[in-house]
Amino acid sequence: MRGDEEETGAGRRLAGVLLGCLSALLGALFFLVAGALLGPFLLWPRTRARARRKLMAGARRLVALERSRRSVFFGDRFPGPYEIPDRRVLRYLAARVGTGLVSGIVLGLLVFGEVLAVLLVRGVLRGSLGWTELLTQLLLGGVLLFLDVQGLYALSALDARLARACFGPSEQELLRRRIDELALSRAAVVQAVDTERRRIERDLHDGVQQRLVALAMLLGRARRGRERDPEQADALLRQAHGEAQDVLSELRDVAWRVYPAALDSLGLEEALGGVAQRCGIPLRVRFEAGDAPLPPAVETAAYFVVSEAVTNAAKHSSASAVSVRVTRVGPLLTVRVEDDGRGGADPAGSGLTGLRSRVSALDGTLHVDSPLGGPTTLVAELPCA
Repeated sequence: MRGDEEETGAGRRLAGVLLGCLSALLGALFFLVAGALLGPFLLWPRTRARARRKLMAGARRLVALERSRRSVFFGDRFPGPYEIPDRRVLRYLAARVGTGLVSGIVLGLLVFGEVLAVLLVRGVLRGSLGWTELLTQLLLGGVLLFLDVQGLYALSALDARLARACFGPSEQELLRRRIDELALSRAAVVQAVDTERRRIERDLHDGVQQRLVALAMLLGRARRGRERDPEQADALLRQAHGEAQDVLSELRDVAWRVYPAALDSLGLEEALGGVAQRCGIPLRVRFEAGDAPLPPAVETAAYFVVSEAVTNAAKHSSASAVSVRVTRVGPLLTVRVEDDGRGGADPAGSGLTGLRSRVSALDGTLHVDSPLGGPTTLVAELPCA
Protein backbone atom coordinates (compact mmCIF):
# COMPACT_ATOMS: atom_id res chain seq x y z
CA MET A 1 0.00 0.00 0.00
CA ARG A 2 2.76 2.43 0.93
CA GLY A 3 4.70 1.57 -2.23
CA ASP A 4 1.62 2.30 -4.33
CA GLU A 5 1.21 5.67 -2.65
CA GLU A 6 4.87 6.53 -3.28
CA GLU A 7 4.54 5.54 -6.93
CA THR A 8 1.39 7.62 -7.24
CA GLY A 9 3.15 10.61 -5.63
CA ALA A 10 6.16 10.24 -7.95
CA GLY A 11 3.89 10.02 -10.97
CA ARG A 12 1.99 13.11 -9.85
CA ARG A 13 5.21 15.08 -9.37
CA LEU A 14 6.45 13.99 -12.80
CA ALA A 15 3.17 15.16 -14.31
CA GLY A 16 3.66 18.46 -12.48
CA VAL A 17 7.15 18.83 -13.97
CA LEU A 18 5.84 18.13 -17.49
CA LEU A 19 3.03 20.62 -17.01
CA GLY A 20 5.59 23.10 -15.70
CA CYS A 21 7.54 22.77 -18.95
CA LEU A 22 4.38 23.54 -20.94
CA SER A 23 3.48 26.48 -18.71
CA ALA A 24 7.05 27.82 -19.08
CA LEU A 25 6.62 27.69 -22.84
CA LEU A 26 3.32 29.53 -22.44
CA GLY A 27 5.06 32.14 -20.28
CA ALA A 28 7.79 32.63 -22.88
CA LEU A 29 5.14 33.17 -25.56
CA PHE A 30 3.39 35.64 -23.24
CA PHE A 31 6.56 37.70 -22.82
CA LEU A 32 7.20 37.69 -26.56
CA VAL A 33 3.65 38.68 -27.50
CA ALA A 34 3.25 41.18 -24.66
CA GLY A 35 6.62 42.72 -25.47
CA ALA A 36 5.72 43.07 -29.12
CA LEU A 37 2.20 44.44 -28.55
CA LEU A 38 2.59 46.46 -25.34
CA GLY A 39 6.25 47.48 -25.59
CA PRO A 40 5.64 50.76 -27.45
CA PHE A 41 2.78 51.67 -25.10
CA LEU A 42 4.95 50.96 -22.06
CA LEU A 43 7.56 53.41 -23.37
CA TRP A 44 5.04 56.21 -23.91
CA PRO A 45 4.22 57.97 -20.60
CA ARG A 46 0.58 58.64 -21.47
CA THR A 47 -0.25 54.98 -22.11
CA ARG A 48 2.26 53.41 -19.73
CA ALA A 49 -0.15 52.95 -16.80
CA ARG A 50 -2.87 51.30 -18.87
CA ALA A 51 -0.40 49.05 -20.70
CA ARG A 52 1.18 48.05 -17.41
CA ARG A 53 -2.23 47.07 -16.02
CA LYS A 54 -2.86 44.84 -19.02
CA LEU A 55 0.60 43.32 -18.74
CA MET A 56 0.17 42.59 -15.04
CA ALA A 57 -3.31 41.15 -15.56
CA GLY A 58 -1.93 38.53 -17.93
CA ALA A 59 1.12 37.89 -15.76
CA ARG A 60 -1.00 37.37 -12.66
CA ARG A 61 -3.16 34.83 -14.52
CA LEU A 62 -0.06 32.83 -15.42
CA VAL A 63 1.26 33.11 -11.87
CA ALA A 64 -2.10 31.89 -10.52
CA LEU A 65 -1.79 28.90 -12.87
CA GLU A 66 1.67 28.18 -11.47
CA ARG A 67 0.37 28.41 -7.93
CA SER A 68 -2.39 25.91 -8.71
CA ARG A 69 0.16 23.58 -10.33
CA ARG A 70 2.35 23.64 -7.23
CA SER A 71 -0.63 23.01 -4.96
CA VAL A 72 -2.20 20.20 -6.99
CA PHE A 73 0.84 18.22 -8.15
CA PHE A 74 3.35 18.94 -5.37
CA GLY A 75 1.08 19.48 -2.36
CA ASP A 76 2.50 22.92 -1.53
CA ARG A 77 0.54 25.05 0.93
CA PHE A 78 0.84 28.80 0.68
CA PRO A 79 -0.65 31.65 2.75
CA GLY A 80 -4.25 32.56 1.94
CA PRO A 81 -4.82 36.12 0.80
CA TYR A 82 -1.39 37.58 0.18
CA GLU A 83 -0.79 40.58 -2.07
CA ILE A 84 2.20 39.95 -4.34
CA PRO A 85 4.00 43.06 -5.63
CA ASP A 86 4.08 43.53 -9.40
CA ARG A 87 7.86 43.41 -9.55
CA ARG A 88 7.91 40.07 -7.72
CA VAL A 89 5.28 38.66 -10.09
CA LEU A 90 7.32 39.55 -13.18
CA ARG A 91 10.57 38.37 -11.60
CA TYR A 92 9.03 35.02 -10.64
CA LEU A 93 7.45 34.54 -14.05
CA ALA A 94 10.74 35.26 -15.82
CA ALA A 95 12.65 32.87 -13.56
CA ARG A 96 9.92 30.25 -13.94
CA VAL A 97 10.17 30.48 -17.74
CA GLY A 98 13.92 29.89 -17.52
CA THR A 99 13.75 26.91 -15.16
CA GLY A 100 10.81 25.39 -17.03
CA LEU A 101 12.50 25.57 -20.42
CA VAL A 102 15.75 24.14 -19.04
CA SER A 103 13.75 21.35 -17.37
CA GLY A 104 12.18 20.61 -20.75
CA ILE A 105 15.64 20.35 -22.31
CA VAL A 106 16.79 17.98 -19.54
CA LEU A 107 13.70 15.81 -20.01
CA GLY A 108 14.35 15.79 -23.75
CA LEU A 109 17.88 14.59 -23.12
CA LEU A 110 16.53 11.82 -20.88
CA VAL A 111 14.16 10.70 -23.63
CA PHE A 112 17.00 10.84 -26.16
CA GLY A 113 19.13 8.77 -23.80
CA GLU A 114 16.40 6.15 -23.54
CA VAL A 115 16.25 5.93 -27.33
CA LEU A 116 20.01 5.43 -27.45
CA ALA A 117 19.73 2.77 -24.73
CA VAL A 118 17.17 0.89 -26.83
CA LEU A 119 19.47 1.05 -29.85
CA LEU A 120 22.36 -0.14 -27.68
CA VAL A 121 20.36 -3.15 -26.48
CA ARG A 122 19.41 -3.99 -30.07
CA GLY A 123 23.04 -3.82 -31.10
CA VAL A 124 24.05 -6.15 -28.26
CA LEU A 125 21.35 -8.64 -29.20
CA ARG A 126 22.45 -8.62 -32.85
CA GLY A 127 26.10 -9.00 -31.86
CA SER A 128 27.22 -5.90 -33.75
CA LEU A 129 28.88 -4.28 -30.70
CA GLY A 130 32.16 -5.33 -29.17
CA TRP A 131 32.89 -5.41 -25.46
CA THR A 132 35.08 -2.33 -25.59
CA GLU A 133 32.45 -0.24 -27.38
CA LEU A 134 29.71 -1.60 -25.09
CA LEU A 135 31.60 -0.67 -21.92
CA THR A 136 32.37 2.79 -23.31
CA GLN A 137 28.72 3.38 -24.16
CA LEU A 138 27.58 2.14 -20.76
CA LEU A 139 30.07 4.39 -18.93
CA LEU A 140 29.13 7.50 -20.92
CA GLY A 141 25.43 6.70 -20.67
CA GLY A 142 25.64 6.24 -16.89
CA VAL A 143 27.47 9.54 -16.43
CA LEU A 144 24.97 11.40 -18.62
CA LEU A 145 22.05 9.74 -16.85
CA PHE A 146 23.46 10.79 -13.46
CA LEU A 147 23.96 14.36 -14.62
CA ASP A 148 20.47 14.53 -16.12
CA VAL A 149 18.79 13.19 -12.97
CA GLN A 150 20.77 15.53 -10.72
CA GLY A 151 20.01 18.46 -12.98
CA LEU A 152 16.31 17.65 -12.98
CA TYR A 153 16.35 17.31 -9.18
CA ALA A 154 18.14 20.66 -8.80
CA LEU A 155 15.73 22.38 -11.17
CA SER A 156 12.75 20.96 -9.25
CA ALA A 157 14.20 22.24 -5.96
CA LEU A 158 14.81 25.66 -7.56
CA ASP A 159 11.22 25.71 -8.81
CA ALA A 160 9.97 25.01 -5.28
CA ARG A 161 12.14 27.78 -3.81
CA LEU A 162 10.93 30.26 -6.41
CA ALA A 163 7.31 29.39 -5.60
CA ARG A 164 7.86 29.84 -1.85
CA ALA A 165 9.58 33.17 -2.43
CA CYS A 166 6.72 34.44 -4.62
CA PHE A 167 3.55 33.06 -3.06
CA GLY A 168 4.40 33.62 0.55
CA PRO A 169 6.30 36.08 2.68
CA SER A 170 10.02 35.92 2.07
CA GLU A 171 12.46 34.99 4.81
CA GLN A 172 13.39 38.65 5.21
CA GLU A 173 9.72 39.62 5.57
CA LEU A 174 9.12 36.85 8.09
CA LEU A 175 12.21 37.90 10.03
CA ARG A 176 11.09 41.54 9.94
CA ARG A 177 7.62 40.57 11.16
CA ARG A 178 9.12 38.46 13.92
CA ILE A 179 11.33 41.35 15.01
CA ASP A 180 8.32 43.68 15.07
CA GLU A 181 6.32 41.14 17.09
CA LEU A 182 9.15 40.71 19.58
CA ALA A 183 9.54 44.49 19.91
CA LEU A 184 5.83 44.92 20.55
CA SER A 185 5.81 41.98 22.94
CA ARG A 186 8.76 43.38 24.87
CA ALA A 187 7.12 46.80 25.12
CA ALA A 188 3.86 45.19 26.24
CA VAL A 189 5.65 43.11 28.87
CA VAL A 190 7.44 46.17 30.22
CA GLN A 191 4.15 48.05 30.38
CA ALA A 192 2.44 45.10 32.06
CA VAL A 193 5.22 44.89 34.65
CA ASP A 194 4.91 48.62 35.38
CA THR A 195 1.14 48.29 35.68
CA GLU A 196 1.57 45.35 38.06
CA ARG A 197 4.05 47.31 40.16
CA ARG A 198 1.64 50.23 40.41
CA ARG A 199 -1.15 47.87 41.43
CA ILE A 200 1.01 46.30 44.13
CA GLU A 201 2.05 49.73 45.39
CA ARG A 202 -1.60 50.79 45.47
CA ASP A 203 -2.60 47.65 47.34
CA LEU A 204 0.16 48.17 49.88
CA HIS A 205 -0.50 51.89 50.28
CA ASP A 206 -4.29 51.84 50.39
CA GLY A 207 -4.65 48.53 52.19
CA VAL A 208 -1.80 47.20 54.26
CA GLN A 209 -0.22 50.56 55.06
CA GLN A 210 -3.48 52.09 56.26
CA ARG A 211 -4.19 49.07 58.42
CA LEU A 212 -0.70 49.22 59.91
CA VAL A 213 -1.24 52.91 60.74
CA ALA A 214 -4.53 52.04 62.44
CA LEU A 215 -2.79 49.19 64.30
CA ALA A 216 -0.05 51.53 65.53
CA MET A 217 -2.67 54.01 66.76
CA LEU A 218 -4.55 51.30 68.63
CA LEU A 219 -1.37 50.08 70.30
CA GLY A 220 -0.42 53.65 71.21
CA ARG A 221 -3.82 54.32 72.79
CA ALA A 222 -3.63 51.01 74.68
CA ARG A 223 -0.14 51.83 75.98
CA ARG A 224 -1.13 55.32 77.12
CA GLY A 225 -4.37 54.15 78.80
CA ARG A 226 -2.95 51.04 80.41
CA GLU A 227 -2.59 52.67 83.88
CA ARG A 228 -5.71 54.88 83.83
CA ASP A 229 -8.23 52.36 82.39
CA PRO A 230 -6.92 48.80 82.18
CA GLU A 231 -10.24 47.44 80.84
CA GLN A 232 -10.28 49.88 77.94
CA ALA A 233 -6.62 49.09 77.30
CA ASP A 234 -7.46 45.37 77.11
CA ALA A 235 -10.29 46.11 74.68
CA LEU A 236 -7.93 48.16 72.53
CA LEU A 237 -5.37 45.34 72.60
CA ARG A 238 -8.02 42.83 71.50
CA GLN A 239 -9.00 45.20 68.70
CA ALA A 240 -5.34 45.61 67.77
CA HIS A 241 -4.91 41.84 67.75
CA GLY A 242 -7.83 41.45 65.36
CA GLU A 243 -6.45 44.25 63.19
CA ALA A 244 -3.06 42.53 63.11
CA GLN A 245 -4.67 39.31 61.91
CA ASP A 246 -6.51 41.20 59.20
CA VAL A 247 -3.25 42.88 58.14
CA LEU A 248 -1.51 39.52 57.96
CA SER A 249 -4.34 38.08 55.88
CA GLU A 250 -4.30 41.01 53.48
CA LEU A 251 -0.53 40.97 53.25
CA ARG A 252 -0.68 37.24 52.48
CA ASP A 253 -3.21 37.94 49.71
CA VAL A 254 -1.00 40.64 48.25
CA ALA A 255 2.03 38.33 48.33
CA TRP A 256 -0.03 35.57 46.70
CA ARG A 257 -1.13 37.93 43.93
CA VAL A 258 2.50 38.90 43.32
CA TYR A 259 3.62 35.27 43.00
CA PRO A 260 2.19 32.19 44.73
CA ALA A 261 4.81 30.12 46.52
CA ALA A 262 2.71 27.00 45.94
CA LEU A 263 3.41 27.29 42.23
CA ASP A 264 7.07 26.39 42.80
CA SER A 265 6.63 23.88 45.59
CA LEU A 266 3.38 22.10 44.64
CA GLY A 267 2.76 22.87 40.97
CA LEU A 268 0.04 24.48 38.90
CA GLU A 269 -2.80 22.20 39.97
CA GLU A 270 -2.34 22.91 43.68
CA ALA A 271 -1.88 26.64 43.01
CA LEU A 272 -5.21 26.70 41.15
CA GLY A 273 -6.73 24.92 44.13
CA GLY A 274 -5.58 27.85 46.23
CA VAL A 275 -7.38 30.22 43.86
CA ALA A 276 -10.54 28.19 44.32
CA GLN A 277 -10.23 28.39 48.11
CA ARG A 278 -9.87 32.18 48.10
CA CYS A 279 -12.54 32.80 45.50
CA GLY A 280 -15.72 34.36 46.86
CA ILE A 281 -17.96 32.49 44.38
CA PRO A 282 -18.16 28.78 43.54
CA LEU A 283 -15.21 27.80 41.36
CA ARG A 284 -14.82 24.41 39.69
CA VAL A 285 -11.37 23.47 38.41
CA ARG A 286 -10.71 20.60 35.99
CA PHE A 287 -7.01 19.91 35.54
CA GLU A 288 -6.32 17.57 32.62
CA ALA A 289 -2.74 18.50 31.75
CA GLY A 290 -1.31 15.05 32.51
CA ASP A 291 1.66 14.19 34.66
CA ALA A 292 4.36 15.61 32.40
CA PRO A 293 6.03 18.67 33.95
CA LEU A 294 5.19 22.05 32.48
CA PRO A 295 7.76 24.79 31.85
CA PRO A 296 7.84 27.25 34.78
CA ALA A 297 7.02 30.21 32.53
CA VAL A 298 3.96 28.41 31.16
CA GLU A 299 2.77 27.50 34.67
CA THR A 300 3.13 31.11 35.79
CA ALA A 301 1.25 32.47 32.79
CA ALA A 302 -1.54 29.90 33.15
CA TYR A 303 -1.90 30.68 36.87
CA PHE A 304 -2.19 34.43 36.35
CA VAL A 305 -4.67 33.95 33.49
CA VAL A 306 -6.94 31.98 35.82
CA SER A 307 -6.37 34.28 38.79
CA GLU A 308 -7.09 37.48 36.84
CA ALA A 309 -10.12 36.00 35.07
CA VAL A 310 -11.61 34.71 38.31
CA THR A 311 -10.99 38.06 40.06
CA ASN A 312 -12.69 39.94 37.22
CA ALA A 313 -15.64 37.56 37.31
CA ALA A 314 -16.09 38.01 41.06
CA LYS A 315 -15.71 41.81 41.04
CA HIS A 316 -17.21 43.05 37.80
CA SER A 317 -19.49 40.51 36.13
CA SER A 318 -21.82 39.56 39.03
CA ALA A 319 -21.14 35.91 38.24
CA SER A 320 -22.55 33.19 40.46
CA ALA A 321 -20.21 30.41 39.29
CA VAL A 322 -16.92 30.05 37.43
CA SER A 323 -15.47 27.00 35.73
CA VAL A 324 -11.82 26.48 34.83
CA ARG A 325 -10.47 23.75 32.57
CA VAL A 326 -6.77 23.20 31.91
CA THR A 327 -5.91 20.69 29.17
CA ARG A 328 -2.75 19.74 27.37
CA VAL A 329 -2.74 18.30 23.87
CA GLY A 330 0.76 17.66 22.58
CA PRO A 331 2.90 20.76 23.02
CA LEU A 332 -0.07 23.08 23.61
CA LEU A 333 -1.58 23.94 27.00
CA THR A 334 -5.10 25.35 26.82
CA VAL A 335 -6.63 27.28 29.72
CA ARG A 336 -10.38 27.90 29.48
CA VAL A 337 -12.21 30.08 32.02
CA GLU A 338 -15.98 30.58 31.78
CA ASP A 339 -18.37 32.43 34.06
CA ASP A 340 -22.14 33.01 33.98
CA GLY A 341 -21.93 36.76 34.60
CA ARG A 342 -23.43 39.62 32.64
CA GLY A 343 -20.56 39.77 30.13
CA GLY A 344 -19.45 42.90 28.35
CA ALA A 345 -15.77 42.52 29.29
CA ASP A 346 -13.53 44.97 27.43
CA PRO A 347 -10.67 43.13 25.68
CA ALA A 348 -8.74 46.41 25.62
CA GLY A 349 -9.01 46.86 29.40
CA SER A 350 -5.89 47.02 31.50
CA GLY A 351 -6.38 43.60 33.11
CA LEU A 352 -6.98 41.69 29.88
CA THR A 353 -4.29 43.68 28.08
CA GLY A 354 -1.78 42.64 30.72
CA LEU A 355 -2.81 39.01 30.38
CA ARG A 356 -2.55 39.20 26.60
CA SER A 357 0.95 40.65 26.91
CA ARG A 358 1.96 37.90 29.33
CA VAL A 359 0.60 35.20 27.01
CA SER A 360 2.01 36.69 23.81
CA ALA A 361 5.45 36.88 25.43
CA LEU A 362 5.40 33.06 25.28
CA ASP A 363 4.14 33.04 21.65
CA GLY A 364 0.68 32.13 22.93
CA THR A 365 -2.75 33.50 22.07
CA LEU A 366 -5.57 34.83 24.22
CA HIS A 367 -9.20 34.85 23.03
CA VAL A 368 -11.98 36.65 24.91
CA ASP A 369 -15.66 36.16 24.11
CA SER A 370 -17.88 38.30 26.33
CA PRO A 371 -21.16 39.37 24.74
CA LEU A 372 -23.57 41.55 26.68
CA GLY A 373 -25.67 39.34 28.89
CA GLY A 374 -22.93 36.74 29.14
CA PRO A 375 -21.45 34.28 29.45
CA THR A 376 -17.81 35.32 29.35
CA THR A 377 -15.30 32.81 27.98
CA LEU A 378 -11.56 33.32 28.08
CA VAL A 379 -9.28 30.86 26.31
CA ALA A 380 -5.48 31.04 26.51
CA GLU A 381 -3.31 28.76 24.38
CA LEU A 382 0.28 28.42 25.58
CA PRO A 383 2.97 26.46 23.70
CA CYS A 384 4.98 24.24 26.02
CA ALA A 385 7.86 23.53 23.64
